[in-house]
Amino acid sequence: MEQQKREVRPNVTPLEPPKKFDPQPYEVADTVEPFSVQKLTVALNQQVRQASSLLASELNRRREPLEAYPLDSMTMVGSVSRNGRQYALLKVDQLLYQVKVGDYLGQNYGRITKISETEVALREIVQDAGGEWVERYSTLQLQENAR
Repeated sequence: MEQQKREVRPNVTPLEPPKKFDPQPYEVADTVEPFSVQKLTVALNQQVRQASSLLASELNRRREPLEAYPLDSMTMVGSVSRNGRQYALLKVDQLLYQVKVGDYLGQNYGRITKISETEVALREIVQDAGGEWVERYSTLQLQENAR
């Protein structure tokens, strides 16, 4: 073993010398800081204006009778087409209502955007977890066995 240690020489290649480090100047120090309070405040105010504009038009109009009921208490039982216009038949509290595109229903400022033979599509304005007013899209499906 000792003889092997003496006779065997490791073959180690020499390392390259380290490259010279050239520091570069930071040239964007004079620009706006991305997380500055001013920039965040401007962005937040813009979001608040957009959200309040969503709700402002809804608050200034007269409420319709079907806005007193939650959507889950409404049932679509059919559709009718008259003079090229599509109407949906909704059953609420044992009463039948005829609605068209543009009518309001539900407690979340829901406005009907589309009516087909099998569903009513609507846009609602609801508050998200952060308290912001956002648009949400939902549908009422035709219930064929509703009585």
